[in-house]
Amino acid sequence: MKDLEKNIREILFTENQIKEKIDELGDQITLDYQGKDLLLIGVLKGANVFMSDLMRKIQIPLSIDFIAVSSYGLSTESSGVVKIIKDLDHSIEDKDVLIIEDIIDTGLTLDYLYHNLLSRKPRSFKICTLLDKPERRKADIKVDYKGFDIPDEFIVGYGIDYAEQYRNLPYIAILKKEVYEK
Repeated sequence: MKDLEKNIREILFTENQIKEKIDELGDQITLDYQGKDLLLIGVLKGANVFMSDLMRKIQIPLSIDFIAVSSYGLSTESSGVVKIIKDLDHSIEDKDVLIIEDIIDTGLTLDYLYHNLLSRKPRSFKICTLLDKPERRKADIKVDYKGFDIPDEFIVGYGIDYAEQYRNLPYIAILKKEVYEK
């Protein structure tokens, strides 16, 4: 971990702060989805850690599925061109879908996913994200459940990567610029 931590500029949210927020989100989702056919759809790879912790805090029956999309390639900025790399395994027709995201930046990827999945006729469709950068938004996205607003910085940890590294940090942090501006 020391090799990764030397590239961290600042810790934004500690492991405990994240846990407390997930407890709150889990309680609210449990209340809101009583008696519904809840399907969590995790957006891979980044939302994997968040979704794993969140679903254990939701105290009603639920199903899960995953979708993987790409809009970044090798860049740190979204290209806006979205490709589905791994589609859902099951139909979402007549399900109460809750998309689970790690971070919403421009919203372009999520906007694409929203329209793509809405065409599959879910009963309801809502969005949950751990992190949100509202000042970077280029698409009109309504976030129904949100953990934290964050500054326009390059974020890593708790499932979020840079070049497939840093996902295993137990906290959320700002990466030093010199790491990704090489």
